[in-house]
Amino acid sequence: MLYHNEKGEPCGLIYNIQGYTIHDGPGIRTELFFKGCPLRCPWCSNPEGIHVGPQIGVYPSKCLGQDKCNYCVKDCPLGGSPIRFDGDGILTAVDMEKQCADCLKCTESCPGGAIMVWGKKMTIPEILKILRSDRDFYERTGGGVTLSGGEVLVQWEFAAMLLEACHRENIHTCVESALHIPTEHVDAVLPHTDIFITDVKYADSARHKEVTGVGNELILKNIRHVAETGIPMVIRTPVVPGWNDDDENMFAIGEFVKSLGDSVIQYQLLPYRKMGTEKYATLNQPYPMGDYEAPERSVWEVNLLRLRDELRERYGIPVEAGSGEKLPGYGK
Repeated sequence: MLYHNEKGEPCGLIYNIQGYTIHDGPGIRTELFFKGCPLRCPWCSNPEGIHVGPQIGVYPSKCLGQDKCNYCVKDCPLGGSPIRFDGDGILTAVDMEKQCADCLKCTESCPGGAIMVWGKKMTIPEILKILRSDRDFYERTGGGVTLSGGEVLVQWEFAAMLLEACHRENIHTCVESALHIPTEHVDAVLPHTDIFITDVKYADSARHKEVTGVGNELILKNIRHVAETGIPMVIRTPVVPGWNDDDENMFAIGEFVKSLGDSVIQYQLLPYRKMGTEKYATLNQPYPMGDYEAPERSVWEVNLLRLRDELRERYGIPVEAGSGEKLPGYGK
């Protein structure tokens, strides 16, 4: 999927740019989040990255009130029919799915910032301008740029062009992908990818499909494919108590990681954190995990450290609890 702007220039649809990132690749990095994802993980903290197109996010607390403002309704070509207010005239939602014309004019006319767009078209020169401004941080820390999502490889064509442009600028590159994507799309980015981050949530495909909506056969195939190239890989498992933290699943993943050999420079066990709930609210969507609450830290941390130690002992793999440890081979 390749987007273009009004000038016909190729663009990526980006919903967030996060500077000074230290957990998604070596050193201090600039992380770009691309729209679109084929998975539906219930613990996802970036719901605004799932849909492939721009989405409207609503912040009722910023609404000035229909009686005082109403610019969103006035500028709507559909007479405001997609726009929802509560009994006090405060904006609650914009129904993009059923009624909206996708013109996004309401986002431009809202003076209070109560209506925003998740997803902006950006060209390579626009992105490079941002990356160049952070170059000093990259050089001092061994950092660079990380392409993430959503699922960045939904937009593989633009990602490949951007990575190549970054290499021409001597900017270190990292791709973070769930890898449920055609292998040829993976191949498009590998020539200009310095390090690859991916994750394995379940070893069993049936369990994976039940929870995320897709099986894991393609994911595991692509992980093996990347490993065979020799590109350094970081593999992660989001360890969600009561969902995938059982020994059977975790040890099966450990065995798979071991089978990949030295390409895996670190296997990270990531603790579940209830994040992104406010972003679900801006999209007028319920949090998929509902009222799920993880055990107290004193409980889940003990299990996470136990799993780390047992995985090291059983499989001799470079496993860490969390993403805060330095990556082997990267000294800064």
